[in-house]
Amino acid sequence: MKEEKLVSIPVEISARHIHLTQKHFEILFGKKEPTFYRKLGQSQFACQEKVCLKNKDKEIRNVRLVAPFRKKSQVEISITDAFKLGIKPVIRVSGDLKGTPSITLIGPRGKVKLKEGVIVAQRHLHLNEGEAKKLSLKNGEIISVLIKGKRAVIFGGVVVRVNEKFNCCLHLDTDEGNACGITKKGRGFLPRTIRKS
Repeated sequence: MKEEKLVSIPVEISARHIHLTQKHFEILFGKKEPTFYRKLGQSQFACQEKVCLKNKDKEIRNVRLVAPFRKKSQVEISITDAFKLGIKPVIRVSGDLKGTPSITLIGPRGKVKLKEGVIVAQRHLHLNEGEAKKLSLKNGEIISVLIKGKRAVIFGGVVVRVNEKFNCCLHLDTDEGNACGITKKGRGFLPRTIRKS
């Protein structure tokens, strides 16, 4: 029996972070532009600026800003973080914020109360158009990805996100990374028999 060929893809663990509108950034930090910290994938960069997330008497400090600015402010956390903040975790694709939990953002110069915008990001695979065509995948498609190793896992419910600015990478949150033994970067695999969830 011929062994099936596995397609290897990079995996990155996405820690809790925030995206802000320019207006909210100016309220929180009292200036116009963020300070570059380090380059990230998908045409984004991590900033020096950090905020505190606060819900009633519970908080998580030092949550890093990821730029560039967005049309809507968004907080991305893990399910463990949601429990720590005392809010109900809502799993969504980035940008789908309607009906999501509220949170207060506290910066060095001010604070902002978001009526909605806290999500646990649905695990997703970034691809540009050429990579998607090569893998025969389409934007919005739901697939499964295999992680090998001592804590091998098949992650289902992975949404494919295609954009000309993207490059191939599976994004998992810290809870998912802990589950499969990846702390920062690793490899995933797309065997034909488990690609579709």
